[in-house]
Formats: sequence, C-alpha cells, structure tokens
Amino acid sequence: MSGFIPLWPDAASAHAGQVDLLVIAFTVLMVALTAPVFILIVVFAVRYRRGKAADRSHPVNRNVWLEVSWAAIPFLLTLIFFVWAAWLYFDLHRPPANAMEIDVVAKRWMWKFQHPEGQREIDDLHVPAGQPVKLTMTSEDVIHSLFVPALRVKQDVLPGRYTTLWFNADRPGSYPLECTQFCGTDHSLMRGRLVVMAGQDYASWLAGTQGGDTLAAEGKALFRSLGCSGCHDAGATVHAPRLEGLFGRPVPLQDGSIVTADEQYIRDSILEPNSQVAAGYPPIMPTFRNVVDEGGVQQLVAYIKSLGPQPGSPPP
Repeated sequence: MSGFIPLWPDAASAHAGQVDLLVIAFTVLMVALTAPVFILIVVFAVRYRRGKAADRSHPVNRNVWLEVSWAAIPFLLTLIFFVWAAWLYFDLHRPPANAMEIDVVAKRWMWKFQHPEGQREIDDLHVPAGQPVKLTMTSEDVIHSLFVPALRVKQDVLPGRYTTLWFNADRPGSYPLECTQFCGTDHSLMRGRLVVMAGQDYASWLAGTQGGDTLAAEGKALFRSLGCSGCHDAGATVHAPRLEGLFGRPVPLQDGSIVTADEQYIRDSILEPNSQVAAGYPPIMPTFRNVVDEGGVQQLVAYIKSLGPQPGSPPP
C-alpha cells in the first residue's frame, strides 16, 4: 500500500501513475466546481437567516456572459478530462509490437498462465520489469475478470472469446491480482500474485523453472494427433485451406464478407467451423468442441500463428 495515502495501492507502471494523476486532477476539479456552491449556501443561510423586505422596484439585471460562462467553463474543463481518459483507454488496447505474449486461461477458481518459453504457472505470474507484456485470455467456464490494482488495469475474461490486456510493469516487487467478477462460491479465493523481476532475475527464474514445450510445439503435436494435417497439409488430397501464413491475413467468406484471421477467427473455425466458411471450400470440417478444451484450443491457435508462409507460395 502507498505510504502517502492509506489503502491507496502502489503504482507499478507508468500507466498506473497516469491513472492516479487523472483521478487526483478530476477530484480537484470537482471540489473546485462544487465547493463555492456549498460555501455560499452556508454564508447565505447565516447572513440572511432573519430575512428582510425585498425591493422589487429596480429592473432585473441579466448578465448573459456570466450565465453562459458558468455553464461553458465547467463543460470545457470536463471535456479535457474526457479526452485524457479516452487517450488512456485507447492506449491500453494498443499493445506494442514487441510485447511478450503470455496465454491465460481462467477457471473456477484459478488463473493458469503459460509463458512463450513453455513455463506454466498457476495463480502466480512472473514478468520482467520494463518489458511490455500482452495477455491473451479466455475462460473455461464463466465470466471472470483479471484485475491488478498496482497496474490500474482490469479486463473481463469471457468463455468462448479471447480478450487481451497489456501492461509494462517497471517497478520490481510482488503485487496482488484478483478476480473482480462474481464467479461462484470461492470467488473471493481466486487470487494470485504478479511478480515483477529485474531482467537478470527474470532470466535466472526462467533458467531455474521447469519448462515444457512451447505452446506452439504442443499445438503442432495436437494438430497431428487430431488428424488435422490430413486435410490442411500441402500434400493432402482433401480440398482444405492452407494454414501457412494465414494468421493476420484477410479471409474471404462464402457469404461475401471478409474477416481477419485473428485468434478469435481461428478459435471459431476449430469449434464452430460452419459459422464462417472460407470462400471456395466446402463446409465439411467437423467441430472439435467436445474434443479439445480451452487449453488445447490455445495450443492449436499458437501453432497456426507460428506458421509462416512457405517460400514461393501464394497468399492463402
């Protein structure tokens, strides 16, 4: 907790400092706009408590500029804060291209994290200080919400969808993370830690932590065990879309629309293959909804993302 104000969480990132500054400045503005009203109420109640006869012989003095100013000035001041807050919001949803990607699966009542090097964690998340980190999150059951007070960031984690959140924690330390959506009987116990480590300490932690295959390597093995290569490999006899270089490309659909092959499109193509059928291909792919769980879907998505275009091959 902050030593300056009790119950105020420490700020572990530049974004957290900007949010604090926004909140403090807006609070000062609200006090400046409302304090004169309450002060004058007290002054008038004391000064004119006895009352007196009113002289209504003089004409009403209407100062138009005064009446316009006490509406326009507060509006312009609050509009500045709206633009400031909108800038922080949009910046929070534009992760840098060099962000380290970590996959997150929420499940009652735990957080499961997987690092790009293959390390897995439950409820604890270790990240390097000063390195942008992008979380790609989904839920296995109900709606959860990942909240890290020290970073001033929160994002809902939804079943059937991928949501993202990015941050750059620049202050080493251990900070609480928690779920802020009521998700069942043990919702209050769905807590964890964000451990921000200096670069060398994080490298030592990676070296000393048992890591398995990367998510993409696990996805490749799952891809072949499910028989997906029988249709999607270059030498397959079945007429199915090629997956090399697919991620991030526009995909024309049979209904004439065009979508971008992002994580959500790939996930839907695995679990609901007939919802968005690629143009020129028959709708013959079976669903894998009851075959793979959310962890398996993330592995397959990571594998397809890792497939670069083959040399000399046309765009998918």
